[in-house]
Amino acid sequence: MSNKGFIGLGVMGSAMARHIATKYSHLIVFNRTMDKANSWVQVNGGQAVSNAAEVGELCEQVFLCVGNDEDVKEVVSGEEGILQSMKKGGVIVDHTTISADISKELSELCSAKEIGFIDAPVSGGQAGAESGQLTVMAGGEEKYFDMAKETIACYSKFIKLMGPSGSGQLTKMVNQICIAGLIQSLSEGINFSEEVGLNTNEVIEVISKGAAQSWQMENRWETMLQDHYDHGFAVDHMRKDLDLVIEEANKKEINVDLTKVVNEYYKDIQGMGGNRWDTSSLLKRLKEL
Repeated sequence: MSNKGFIGLGVMGSAMARHIATKYSHLIVFNRTMDKANSWVQVNGGQAVSNAAEVGELCEQVFLCVGNDEDVKEVVSGEEGILQSMKKGGVIVDHTTISADISKELSELCSAKEIGFIDAPVSGGQAGAESGQLTVMAGGEEKYFDMAKETIACYSKFIKLMGPSGSGQLTKMVNQICIAGLIQSLSEGINFSEEVGLNTNEVIEVISKGAAQSWQMENRWETMLQDHYDHGFAVDHMRKDLDLVIEEANKKEINVDLTKVVNEYYKDIQGMGGNRWDTSSLLKRLKEL
C-alpha cells in the first residue's frame, strides 16, 4: 500500500486527514506550524515532518488543504516543495480553493515530472469535513484521479471528475456563485418576515417544505435568528472565493452582477469586524447598516 501524506492541518485539513488516518493508519503530515502537526500526530498517530519536500519523498499520494494560491505554489513547487522529491507516478491532490489558472500551471509543472496534479476543491464546510460528508469537484487526468479517489472517499459523500485541469476550481466557482445569491435572498426573506410582524419560525417551517428550500435555509435559519455567527465558513474565505469568481468572469466577459453585489456586502461585514463570522451574517448587515 502506498504511503499517503497530508499538508495543511487547519480546521478543514485536520479533519480530512483524520479520516484518512482512521482508514490507512500511518499518515505523513506537514503543517507550517510544527506544533500543530505534532499535536495532531499525538492524537491521531502517523508522522510529522518538517517540510513539504519530506512529504513528497515519503509518499506516492499527497493531499493539500492550505490557504491560497501562493501557499499552494509554495508547498508544490517551492524550494522545499513536493516536486523537489516526489517520484514519478505519484499524485498531488489539492483541496484548496484557488484560481483555475494556477491549478493549470501547477498541473503542467507536475506533468513535466510525470506526476499527477488534481485540483479538487470541496463544498460542505467544517461540518462536512468533520463528518466525512464533503462534496469534491475535481479536475485533471482520469488515471491520476482514479489513483486518489479511494482515499478522497474517506471524507466525502460525493466525488466527481469534472474535466481537465482547472475544471474542479471552475466548478467550485459555480458553487460559490449560487451560495452567495442564496444567502442574500434568505437574509432578505428573514428580515422581511420580522419587519412585517410574522412568526419567522413558522414562516421557515412552511416555506422550507416548498420550492424555497435550500441547504442554507435548513442549516442556518435558526442561528441567523439568534444573531449567532461565530461558526461555519468565514466571511474572509468567502470574499477570497468570490474575488476568484469575479476575476475569472472578467477575463471571460461573463456577467456575474449579483455575485459582485454580494461580494461588496461581505466587504461591508468585514468593515463591521465580521471577518471570521459565518457567511450567513449577511442578515446582520441588513439589520445594522
